[in-house]
Amino acid sequence: MKITKEEQDILDGKHGSAAKKSMEILKALGEIYSAEKLIPVSSVQVAGVSYHNLGDAGLEYLEELAKDGKIRVRTTLNPAGMDLKDWKKLGISDEFAKKQLKVITAFEKLGIEPTATCTPYLIGNKPKFADHIAWSESSAVCYANSVLGAKTNREGGPSALASAITGKTPMYGMHLDKERQAQITVNINAEIKTLDDFSALGCAIGKKIQNKIPYITGIKEADTDQLKIFSASIATYGGTALFHIESITPNKTLIPEEKTEITQKDIDNAKKSLNDNCEIDFVAIGCPHASIDELKQISKMLEGKHVKITTWISTARKTMEQAEKQGITKIIENSGAVMAPDTCMAVAPLKDRFRCMATNSAKACFYARGSNNFKTRFGSTEQCLEAAITGTWKEHW
Repeated sequence: MKITKEEQDILDGKHGSAAKKSMEILKALGEIYSAEKLIPVSSVQVAGVSYHNLGDAGLEYLEELAKDGKIRVRTTLNPAGMDLKDWKKLGISDEFAKKQLKVITAFEKLGIEPTATCTPYLIGNKPKFADHIAWSESSAVCYANSVLGAKTNREGGPSALASAITGKTPMYGMHLDKERQAQITVNINAEIKTLDDFSALGCAIGKKIQNKIPYITGIKEADTDQLKIFSASIATYGGTALFHIESITPNKTLIPEEKTEITQKDIDNAKKSLNDNCEIDFVAIGCPHASIDELKQISKMLEGKHVKITTWISTARKTMEQAEKQGITKIIENSGAVMAPDTCMAVAPLKDRFRCMATNSAKACFYARGSNNFKTRFGSTEQCLEAAITGTWKEHW
């Protein structure tokens, strides 16, 4: 891999130890993947923010970098393990909170914005078409590549941090147009309208094609929230970093000869696979983080009602602040539901606190089962909130 004089100076330690470590990571990564060179990035999104995932070793690494490291490009953070301002309302211990705040302090010393959201494109970190970026959260990576037309590999936490500190990333994978071509045509022969439909669709496609890049036909329209939850699901169940949807997404691709189909039966089976026979004691909406439009809809469903079950609505703090100005959060909180900014059900320390979680997100089901040993109920936003209010889950098919 070609190294410029400036990059060599960083490797030689002329710009500090954090920059040197970071460049070493990127050089090794580039050589592993036979990258021709390093290229500049316009923004970075860093995952691995929750102390629940990082632990003391991760915190120690961050604090070491923060001694002399500074970012070179705009960088935002993935969700943390708690509401960074009002963690007690989420049942987070003081011990955990102390460690989580140390993590955030280290990131801030590096110059990183403590946004704590998996939807940076909703709060200002929105790359332009064809921008090279270095993002690391799977749903954000998939959304950026597919919906925005930016170019990023799915970075790990250390490599994303390395890109933030150096402003560079190796040019391989999703940064190359030849690697962004669709590999299989997937025709959708089913009715896909609601958020849970799109989430189940991502689950069904991901399981069927794994990490191939699909060219998807049969979807007539899709809004930001539907594409957001679809990105999360297909990335979780298939490892997909990029998809093309005919007449909806902006990237150009050759249409693959290999074909497959998703039927209504596939969608129904995906939904059923996410449903366990269990009595819910936790409702969680906002995976990926809820948009202002979703919060408006949730407030309408909860207005004048009261929940019987612990209910979290996860969102970005900036989105919540916008909702507060419009009186939306007050309506939600008056119902007894809890606003959970900065965090979500996937990264908060929730193991042993609940047994059965209801959600509209297939990705949330994956992490609830895998990380927290929960059973899950999967359905529409309305179905989940109805269960929160009545205390009873009703099948809708």
